[in-house]
Amino acid sequence: MAWLPQKTVVVPIDFSGTSVEAVGTALELVDSPSDVHVLHVVMPLDNMSSGMNWGAIDDRSREEAVEEHFGEFLKTHGFTGVTTVVRVGDPGLEIADYAKDASSKLIVIPSHGHHGVKRMLLGSVAERVIRHAECAVLVLRRDDA
Repeated sequence: MAWLPQKTVVVPIDFSGTSVEAVGTALELVDSPSDVHVLHVVMPLDNMSSGMNWGAIDDRSREEAVEEHFGEFLKTHGFTGVTTVVRVGDPGLEIADYAKDASSKLIVIPSHGHHGVKRMLLGSVAERVIRHAECAVLVLRRDDA
């Protein structure tokens, strides 16, 4: 496999500052911005609630809100022409599955660098992606870690 340029690079984001860095890094690795697939995974409501009635809020309306926010986020940071994707599910598994579906050879993912109890409670999406992805994973280390 030739390292550069990459044909499809998947970049999972959470709209944080580290997400901006990850998209920027991915854009440096491709010929065309459309080869960068920016992905956000929404946790399903049934995983977050204990049977509460959410009324008009459902997974589809949350997906639509994320899609709208995507446009604002990308415009704010000058990322034009990238491919955007929203999925619902377990973030680590959905990221790995999407990369496989898109025939990606690389995932660029930021690490939040949580340690100790915080990591135990929050888990590590990057670690889960590394375990399940069938392609290379580039984990970007935080500058302040």
